[in-house]
Amino acid sequence: MSDENPTLPYPDHSTEHPTLVIPRDAGVEPPKRRRARWPWVLLTVVLILAALVVAAEFIARAVLPGIVRGIVIEQLELPADQKLDVDATGILLPQLIGGRLEELHLSTESVTIGGVTGAADVTATGIPLRGGDLTDARGTVRIDADQFTALVAASDLPIDSVAFAEPDVTVSGSVPVLGFSLPVALTVTPGADAGELLLTPVSLQVAGATLDAQQIADRFGSIAEQLTETQRICIADQLPAGLTMTDLAVDGDEVVVDVQVNGAIVTDETLQENGVCP
Repeated sequence: MSDENPTLPYPDHSTEHPTLVIPRDAGVEPPKRRRARWPWVLLTVVLILAALVVAAEFIARAVLPGIVRGIVIEQLELPADQKLDVDATGILLPQLIGGRLEELHLSTESVTIGGVTGAADVTATGIPLRGGDLTDARGTVRIDADQFTALVAASDLPIDSVAFAEPDVTVSGSVPVLGFSLPVALTVTPGADAGELLLTPVSLQVAGATLDAQQIADRFGSIAEQLTETQRICIADQLPAGLTMTDLAVDGDEVVVDVQVNGAIVTDETLQENGVCP
């Protein structure tokens, strides 16, 4: 190329054609994305409802024992100041709404039912809140030597005093022999059958000598029958008709009586009164 027609360089775009920058309006913020608030509202509602349910459960547990205690005292005609612990199992609110309690546990250190005084522990199931019979109820009654003596007083055994020696009971008294009273101590094993109290003789002590059934028969003749045969004692007249004794055993210095409760005892007044012996 000749210098007459020199080649011109390409123009510099950065200077001749600068990039225009559109300025952002300093007074206008870009729109912010709003967060959904409904999960937090829902969570708050759930927490409030849960708190109300818990509070209602506590209230139910605080109020129910007093109500049950009042009903039991009224039905069994117990003293107004009778101490009675009541405990319900499970969650109460659904049970109260459904009108039926699953299980109630009642206990007291001392209660007089019929003619028997002792510590009672009873568990009832299927308790209707709007009237009706219990599904089932059973428990135990613990009595001391004095109460046991009163129960067996109707037997043909000579009983002046009673001493416990687990699993047996030794009853002491006297029997007439040849015109005079002979002190004896008879050891028996207590039990229960068909609601009756059983006393099964084990051994007899006379003047320090221990005799078995055959020796008793040889020495005492006709008297031996009442000393060697199992005694069946009806105590139905000392208990409400709705209670049936199912077992009886010596435990330390007490006798434990297992009882079965007729579920209709809460509605049938005749079952709340003492039974009768044939």
